Amino acid sequence: MKLLQRILKPKKLLNNQSLNLNSPSQKMGDFYEQKALKQLEAQGLTCLEKNFCCKLGEIDLIMQQQQTIVFIEVRYRKQNKFGSALESVTPSKQAKLIRTANLYLTQHQLHNKAACRFDVVTFDNEQFNWIKNAFSS
Repeated sequence: MKLLQRILKPKKLLNNQSLNLNSPSQKMGDFYEQKALKQLEAQGLTCLEKNFCCKLGEIDLIMQQQQTIVFIEVRYRKQNKFGSALESVTPSKQAKLIRTANLYLTQHQLHNKAACRFDVVTFDNEQFNWIKNAFSS
């Protein structure tokens, strides 16, 4: 337990740290990621990393809830005419998130040392929804 706490020390984040937010959609995505982060921190989660990027993909938020690492995808939809925000997390997107999470766990030497889960936070018409264990690896 102490080993996990030492390995998973939260990192200090600055707003838009190492992000190049050029397009309006990137700025909107960051806005809703920040909004999700605040809601989840209010629920007791601790931020470990934001916008973890690698050649395999990106994970919006990596957080810790007690002894569980939580990989979080944040989705926003202004309208549902092309499907809900949750429906936009397709099986191929889920597979990409799982591969990226496995790389994160490997880089941080956490395979077989920490429980993890995949959550999705959606904002449909500004309504915050948190789906725990939205999918599994």
